[in-house]
Amino acid sequence: MITPVLEQALLEGRAMLPGGEVATYIPELGKANPGHLGICLRTLDGKRFQAGDTDVRFSMQSIAKVIALAVALELCGFDAVFDKVGMEPSGDAFNSLVKLEVSSSHPYNPMINSGAIVVCSCIEPELTFKELLRRTRMLCMDPDIRLDDAVFRSEMTHISRNRAIAYLLESKGIIAGNVERVLELYVRLCSLSVTAESLASLGLLLASGGVNPDTGERLLQPCTVQTVTTIMMTCGMYDGSGEFAVRVGIPSKSGVGGGILSTVSQRMGIGIFGPALDPKGNSVAGVRMLEYLSRQLGLHLFSQESRESVYRRLGLSVPPPPESSPPVPATP
Repeated sequence: MITPVLEQALLEGRAMLPGGEVATYIPELGKANPGHLGICLRTLDGKRFQAGDTDVRFSMQSIAKVIALAVALELCGFDAVFDKVGMEPSGDAFNSLVKLEVSSSHPYNPMINSGAIVVCSCIEPELTFKELLRRTRMLCMDPDIRLDDAVFRSEMTHISRNRAIAYLLESKGIIAGNVERVLELYVRLCSLSVTAESLASLGLLLASGGVNPDTGERLLQPCTVQTVTTIMMTCGMYDGSGEFAVRVGIPSKSGVGGGILSTVSQRMGIGIFGPALDPKGNSVAGVRMLEYLSRQLGLHLFSQESRESVYRRLGLSVPPPPESSPPVPATP
């Protein structure tokens, strides 16, 4: 069964904790307990498994970029969003300005700060923060998500680098709206508090093609889910995305608050909280846990073990084959 696998994954993760450090460039994040570690897994057949600190709330930080991209695609459409931001891995730190200035007018992808700020500039004229919060609660199936005021204030007083990125984008004509309002929306979204279970629920929504499996309500279009999960796979783990794709092979997005959101199409969503980070900004224990789960449960996108054999080995019912999704629209 899955529970013993999760418990062993937790042990694997705990062994990595001494090698990680909490984020301190946002002072409020530096107050996190580096010993916290939790994992939640929700399967498409309605089962829920968890181990460790799954009820501790923490700020989404960069995981919010997944929400922003999904909402922007739904509101503005594929062409409007990707006319302003690319789809390629950057190979640089998430808050780098280098390539934005010297080699490209557009941010490389929506999972780095510059790209997410551009995506928020698409959303800001269309939605209030209150409405964006409502949508986030729906996508994460968590009505208790709210703004962490302490994190928000701490981040807004240490925003010089993101402000420099935003005004550079404005100078290039990529952001046309009010820069300060866009920045505030971006930081508010990053400062929303979630749990490992919230992230597992969002991962489950993506795994089910945008349909809430509890209610049957469609919240995201299939082409939105396909686009978002593909970019998570290629760009979601900062400048460690390539190695993570090889070793783990699960579309994921991390945040410096310690969270990792993962989704396995037509199978499950996974949420992890572990604020001790590796040098790239990913949860050091979370990455190890996902690598272990990927091997044990056959979750790698290119695993040679069929999902049917994995489900049977774990004593789970085999879900029906996935429905095909409409193709993603071509770029102009």
